[in-house]
Amino acid sequence: MCLAETLEELYESYNDRKYVHPDPLEFLYDYDNLKDRELVGIIASLLAYGRVSQILKSVQKVLDIIGEPYNFIVNSKDYEIKSCFKNFKHRFTTEDDISNLLIALKRVLLEYGTLSNCFSSFYKEDDKSVLPALNGFIKILGEKIDYRYNSLISRPFGNSAYKRFNLFLRWMVRKDNVDPGGWDNIPKSKLIVPLDTHMYRICSNLNFTDKKNVSLSTAIEITNCFKEISPNDPVKYDFTLTRLGMNRNKVENSILHEKIIYVNI
Repeated sequence: MCLAETLEELYESYNDRKYVHPDPLEFLYDYDNLKDRELVGIIASLLAYGRVSQILKSVQKVLDIIGEPYNFIVNSKDYEIKSCFKNFKHRFTTEDDISNLLIALKRVLLEYGTLSNCFSSFYKEDDKSVLPALNGFIKILGEKIDYRYNSLISRPFGNSAYKRFNLFLRWMVRKDNVDPGGWDNIPKSKLIVPLDTHMYRICSNLNFTDKKNVSLSTAIEITNCFKEISPNDPVKYDFTLTRLGMNRNKVENSILHEKIIYVNI
């Protein structure tokens, strides 16, 4: 069986919400309103670093505080947001970091109406990927808080893989049994793989890259390899591949068995 067939077989097996937990993606399923869902998505994705159990606790804590995300963020004064998150902590993320993120989001919403409108304002059809639009989106988030970049709002135009932002875009742009979608104006063919060390090791073993670091150029190179398999949806197998480490005993007799399942992840 060739790699493309194996990936498709695995996608059919694992592309199911029953495999999502534990994953911050699960929080998005509770929000049918797109204005709320995109806010939950960016909060959950940007907090998605560290131990997954702590990620889920931190995201839940934020959501418990804000209640109805869009209404809370748009209608709260800056000082009220800061007061609500006093003593908040998630690894390197401080109360100022989370407050500044929500304040930046509020100011974007007041200007553009939705995060989708903001992101789309930077997107051009002839862009090879979402990267130019992503840089513009991150830049304006930084502008809204006087360029006080932090653990949640990274600096744009760097060589970071922007894993958490690309994860957010996967959730919002793709729509299948796992990814809830909603941003129909951005083509999924332009997405970039949300590259972390886990995905990097898998793709290195598949000979998708020989680069030695997890960087933007590495993420783009790996994305281009997936495009050869799935031109219209290069991020299609991201969720599937991240499930493999959690379900090693369920994947047998495939060419990924040795190359992926037994990678030291």
